[in-house]
Amino acid sequence: MDACKRPLANKEGNVLARVNDEYLYGSDLKGLVPEGTPPADSIALVKNYVRNWIKTTLLIQQAEYNLSKQQLNFEQQLNDYKNSLIIFRYESEWIKQNLDTIVSDAEIESYYQQHASNFELKENIAKLMYIVLDKDSKDEGEFDKALKLPDSLKLDRLENLCKEYANSFYLDTATWVRFNWIEENLPLEMYNPEQYLNKNTFVKVTEGDDLYLIKFMEYKIKDDVSPIDFEYNHIRNIIINKRKMHLAKKLRDDIYENAILNNEFEIYYNE
Repeated sequence: MDACKRPLANKEGNVLARVNDEYLYGSDLKGLVPEGTPPADSIALVKNYVRNWIKTTLLIQQAEYNLSKQQLNFEQQLNDYKNSLIIFRYESEWIKQNLDTIVSDAEIESYYQQHASNFELKENIAKLMYIVLDKDSKDEGEFDKALKLPDSLKLDRLENLCKEYANSFYLDTATWVRFNWIEENLPLEMYNPEQYLNKNTFVKVTEGDDLYLIKFMEYKIKDDVSPIDFEYNHIRNIIINKRKMHLAKKLRDDIYENAILNNEFEIYYNE
């Protein structure tokens, strides 16, 4: 929080607070209170700001009094930090301009096969569909028939039925769903998921006025090898990050090699 050492005639606004020889002016609070803020809230914001300024200024003054000149010298640290920011900004911009973000399915498949043991599931997952009907729905039988159709016909038929008769539904059988979501959103009690799903790939559950038709297409249990389609985006990000690291190293190496060719630096000791 910026404040001058003593009140100055050309400072805008009244003096709001003082800590020894440092002063806080009204102009230092410019933009603090948004337009349209109720008066009571404006006063509270200003009081809170002033109180924090006083506490911070007192702490700084106490630190400056007790620390040695050497301890208060941050020039090298600030310079190192500035250089790190410059390098980070330049590398980030250069990588952004040169990074190939296209990752093929073949690359993802290859990485998965080479590192499959690294992809251990941390939770239970499943592919499923569910349909919610009125408990006394007369259309339940139509859904039962549709669920027994071959896969090539099943989804189209179910989608048409759901749009007309279902209270809600989920038919995305290509996506893995985490069990904690299933347990939070569906009226199922699975104390032992593996045992439950071995016996119940299709269940009907009534809750309140609703009837749930739930069909599990596939499942994986915690500590199993995670399926590639569940890890797809994760693997893509790994590959992209490896490319970024490679580009950053290449940038530094190229700059160094060009500097050698152009005699841009000298070393004055025997390596």
